Amino acid sequence: MSDDFKLNRRNLMLGASISIAALSAACSKAPEAFADDKVNLKGLSILITGCSSGFGRLGAEHYARLGAKVFATMRNLPRPEADELEALAKSEALDITVLEIDVTKDDQVIAGVTQAIKAAGGKIDILVNNAGMSIAGPIEAQDMEATQLIFDTNLYGAHRMIRAALPSMRQHKNGHIFNVSSQLGRVVIPGFGQYSPTKFALEALSEQLAYEVASHGIEVTIIQPGGYPTKIWANQNPPSAALKSRLTKDIVMAYPEMTVGMGKREAGGGDGDPMDIPRAIAGAIALPKGTRPLRIALHPVARPQEAINAVSAKMQIAVLGNSPYGPIVKGVLD
Repeated sequence: MSDDFKLNRRNLMLGASISIAALSAACSKAPEAFADDKVNLKGLSILITGCSSGFGRLGAEHYARLGAKVFATMRNLPRPEADELEALAKSEALDITVLEIDVTKDDQVIAGVTQAIKAAGGKIDILVNNAGMSIAGPIEAQDMEATQLIFDTNLYGAHRMIRAALPSMRQHKNGHIFNVSSQLGRVVIPGFGQYSPTKFALEALSEQLAYEVASHGIEVTIIQPGGYPTKIWANQNPPSAALKSRLTKDIVMAYPEMTVGMGKREAGGGDGDPMDIPRAIAGAIALPKGTRPLRIALHPVARPQEAINAVSAKMQIAVLGNSPYGPIVKGVLD
């Protein structure tokens, strides 16, 4: 057994420790508990994917207003959303650099992350994997074209970004990776296509990564939003409509309640405040190193994933707690 596995996470993180009770409370805080806009992120560099709208765009503005050097990435530049963000940054004197990264393209990921690291003075402190998409319809309706697209975006895209950012983080023995999952990474609703499968996989990737990089001084936090009113609901219409056009009539008729609205979603997500997500991320960054929670469930009303998170952690420790991996697993999950 290596020395790495003989150490707990708090020693590995070289940071202040807190009680298990306090950390457990941090994992289950409601969104309002992270609403302190006076968090100071000055001196930190933050790279975010999917900044054309939603949590990514709000986060880019929020972290920059808290003093961070922000690299806001989006695909298909030039585009109006990039111009708007750059104009806002100029008007408020915010340190925001817009970069082109399509997370499904290896060359853009490598080039964009390399550019950000160089511009940040040799390291990125925080990576926020926010880019994501949804395609509606039952599983049988999800052909390989749709399936490959959503996995390439929601799962492989995060993996590409992580692999591009980790060498620099390991070199500096410091870093924090946020992966934006979903309540539907723990709970399954019929008719959401491959969305839950991609987010379940992202949850597993993130937790495994957290165990593996702890000895390098790097932390991982999974953000689990419930429904929020962002553009993901409308943005699913083009790929959902394209998928429906490829379906045979028998599949469409076999699941009428799940196929009738494909490509016609106008809105969704309720009336929660999408700022819950960037506030929670900023709040987690501000916690002492070694005390940041692995998972943060966010929704103003319902957070059923918290019960699943608790059971999952209990079983992980039951299975691996007495193994050579035990100290790392317990350190990450406690």
